[in-house]
Amino acid sequence: MAICALIAVGGLVADGRTLTGQPIWAKPLKFAVSIAIYALTWSWLLRQLTRFQRTAWWMGTLAALMLGVEMVVIVAAVLRGTTSHFNVSTGLDATLWAVMGAAIVVAWVATLVLSLFLLASPGPDRARNLAIRSGALISILGMAVAFLMVLPTAAQLQAPAGAIGAHSVGVPDDGAGLPIVGWSTEGGDLRIAHFLGMHALQIIPLALLVCELLSRRVPVLRQVDVRARLVVVTATVLTATTALLTWQALRGQSIIRPDVLTWLAGAAIGVVAIAGVGWSLRAHSTTAPLSERQQPTPGQSPR
Repeated sequence: MAICALIAVGGLVADGRTLTGQPIWAKPLKFAVSIAIYALTWSWLLRQLTRFQRTAWWMGTLAALMLGVEMVVIVAAVLRGTTSHFNVSTGLDATLWAVMGAAIVVAWVATLVLSLFLLASPGPDRARNLAIRSGALISILGMAVAFLMVLPTAAQLQAPAGAIGAHSVGVPDDGAGLPIVGWSTEGGDLRIAHFLGMHALQIIPLALLVCELLSRRVPVLRQVDVRARLVVVTATVLTATTALLTWQALRGQSIIRPDVLTWLAGAAIGVVAIAGVGWSLRAHSTTAPLSERQQPTPGQSPR
């Protein structure tokens, strides 16, 4: 994927073509980076397993191969000067889209199996267990948002025009979008929820890592149940935000033009986040036994 990313960067510099309103090599670059992050994360997670290692290796290899197939189709489409996703304008395009779709489904199922293995193979630290498990499960939900994109739009049902499915809602896919990511600024865009949910796999463990690093200066974070509660709050907020972004997109609403309902829902999530942090930091001192409250962070020597 690193080679694909470098090729895509070169394409952005040397190839001035655009596709659906974006530089034609932007999509291969974004997918190469995303797949590389996915692969590196799961490579680390598989090392945490205490059971099912052999089967997990095969599932991880299968997922990586299927994502490689997706990348090949994307690059091939760029070289042909056409779109990869949702494209059924010719027999070849329809076949490539079907192959890509099948590869994506297989990769999703393989990732689901890996997530179940993580659930059945806990480690010694409760907070880390929660971070890994919740990150994997929310990532599965985020990936599943992509299945909403393959459904034909109302316009496509009325007048088929060489495409089945879209990532934008209420507007064409080639409309104006945010810089770099290309998310629609004119209508709904399911890619936003897809992106956030999928990368919970990295966000939640990284949030816990920050807590562990801060625990050197913030004594309350040395307590395992405080860190575990903060992980629960982070996972809850991420799940709710992914659901909100999906709901916003399905209503054809741009990420930069939220209506009152979206603002209210977002505010409610913010209140839950603030209250959850307060609950995490305060509840422990009156409920946990002394032995648990003094449990060190991973890598820290007991005092």
